Amino acid sequence: MEVDTALYGLEDSAERARELEALGFDGVFTFEGPHDVFLPLALAAAATDLRVWSNVAIAFPRNPMHLAHAARDLQRLSGGRFVLGLGTQIRTHIERRFGEDFDRPVQRMSDTIAALRAILHTWQTGEPLDHRGPFRTHTLMTPMFDPGPSEWGPPPIHVGALGPRLTEMVAAEADGLLLMPFTSRRFFEEHSLEAIDRGRSRRREGLPELELVPELILCVGRDEAEMEAADAGCRALLSFYASTPAYRPVLDAEGRGDLQPRLREMTRAGHWEEMSALIDEALLDTITVRGDPRSVAAQIAERYGSHAERVAVYMPYATPDGLLGELLDALHGIGAG
Repeated sequence: MEVDTALYGLEDSAERARELEALGFDGVFTFEGPHDVFLPLALAAAATDLRVWSNVAIAFPRNPMHLAHAARDLQRLSGGRFVLGLGTQIRTHIERRFGEDFDRPVQRMSDTIAALRAILHTWQTGEPLDHRGPFRTHTLMTPMFDPGPSEWGPPPIHVGALGPRLTEMVAAEADGLLLMPFTSRRFFEEHSLEAIDRGRSRRREGLPELELVPELILCVGRDEAEMEAADAGCRALLSFYASTPAYRPVLDAEGRGDLQPRLREMTRAGHWEEMSALIDEALLDTITVRGDPRSVAAQIAERYGSHAERVAVYMPYATPDGLLGELLDALHGIGAG
């Protein structure tokens, strides 16, 4: 199994990408946080042979033409190793942080995918641009703004999803589905898989086989001290995720839905430091993949080994290189032999 991990920095992104490549990671991704989501990938792509991808670029505030140009340039710079990962974000951030519309997010994301495919197809083939969707219209492409065909073809489009309608649409229309890190085995098996199967049943001819990329929060350590550090980092991250209404369906599936409004109120009161205390060990075991490197790899193989050939891992705490090396050895062994 191939393994990607997060690239957080900006100025040091090339150096850090080289370090991760030397450790044995297969790819790096960025997220829409305090830095631009694409710029660190350009530095990493030029410095390494890793797969580079956005995880995720928030789609709705961006015009598909801007996304297409960024994706096409990163595809060229990386020599065909770029994947455009998109996400919807949540209404509050789209409307209040980005100042854009959020209505009909599933249809809006579907239109974004279609617009991107139309633009990239025009660049690849020279055929006239003619996308007329419910949210976007693109009907003009002149030579001045056309980068021409790519020897690596258009970059794949992956989309993150959790809810059943968005998951089904992504499984039907995108190149890849990013399974959100705040999830559980029960939610994946009882909810996500059904939506994925429905989407796959209506994929149009000509699309590649859907790539599933599980995103996993790993709580991993080799001794008591490393596990304590891992637990603390994961509790903080889980408390943030669990405060968001969009992730309540996962908690509901596990009988813990009452936790979401409690954590939500704590965020509104600014009690960020106290939130971690509400993430007990049972919830850690349910949402994260937790244990020593071999145990973590075995759990991932059991949960996703028959569904995915690549995982994206988050470790929100300091990880010694020796620990990462053991973890990667175990993860790369999934499916071997």
